[in-house]
Amino acid sequence: AVDAYEAEANRDVKVRFADTADLAATIVEEGENSPADVFFAQEPGALYALAEEGLLAKLPDDILERVPSRYRDPEGRWVGVTGRARVIAYREDVPRSELPDSPLELTEPRWRGRVGWGPQTASLQEYVTALRLEYGDDVARDWLEGMVANDARSYPNNVAIRDAIAAGEIDVGLLNHYYVAQAVAAEGEDYPVRVYFPPKGLGSLVLVAGAAVLESSDRKQEAFDFVRSLLSPETQRFFTSSSKEYPLARGAKPDPSLQVPLEKIPAPRGNPFDVAELQATIELMQQAGAL
Repeated sequence: AVDAYEAEANRDVKVRFADTADLAATIVEEGENSPADVFFAQEPGALYALAEEGLLAKLPDDILERVPSRYRDPEGRWVGVTGRARVIAYREDVPRSELPDSPLELTEPRWRGRVGWGPQTASLQEYVTALRLEYGDDVARDWLEGMVANDARSYPNNVAIRDAIAAGEIDVGLLNHYYVAQAVAAEGEDYPVRVYFPPKGLGSLVLVAGAAVLESSDRKQEAFDFVRSLLSPETQRFFTSSSKEYPLARGAKPDPSLQVPLEKIPAPRGNPFDVAELQATIELMQQAGAL
């Protein structure tokens, strides 16, 4: 995507790759002296963090209008570029009729030792944060403690959860949809893992990767142009074909391998994230024995 923009705009772009949280912390520390112009974040919490610090510029209306309101900042400080849905992935020999309506039901005795999750991953922590904000700390704590008591198996990342399902170590796992789609694309339709979008308990929460322009940038017009390029039909096609995430620009089509359209995913409306709550989520997960 960066290469395509450089070729089209005849402009060099310097990119610094790092963990989203680390980059956000660096930008906050640098403040007005940050050399960055654009922040492209994998997690929405980091975008909220910089917005609340007053470090993001208001985006032009033509950029904002390219993305549905549910996938951008209500105050216009960032826009979603791609989305990934939380799902329950399951081994193909698990009857779909047995799958729960909500991840909250995975604490039931019948799932003991059969479930994989990644408490260390940002996506699971964001899910727990959303759970706290939607249903309260007590519900989130009960679920976390129930998962631990039910011998849910912890894995370091989503790929490890997916591979454990494929290997038969576990029957189901909590992860993002595109990890399975990528495996199917690489190994074929016979790949033994499927995805299920739970309709309840925020089970199909859509997490947004988005972009913003720093208020301190002295190249705002160029930065705005770069964000526009991320939402162009060509770049949206590149993202969805390479990563299997959902494109968020209006009119962009998902990869044909994603059989459930974005609008059909039973995801909650709005953006149930508050970066100020993330540390409290981590502390709650530690208290519950999940971390």
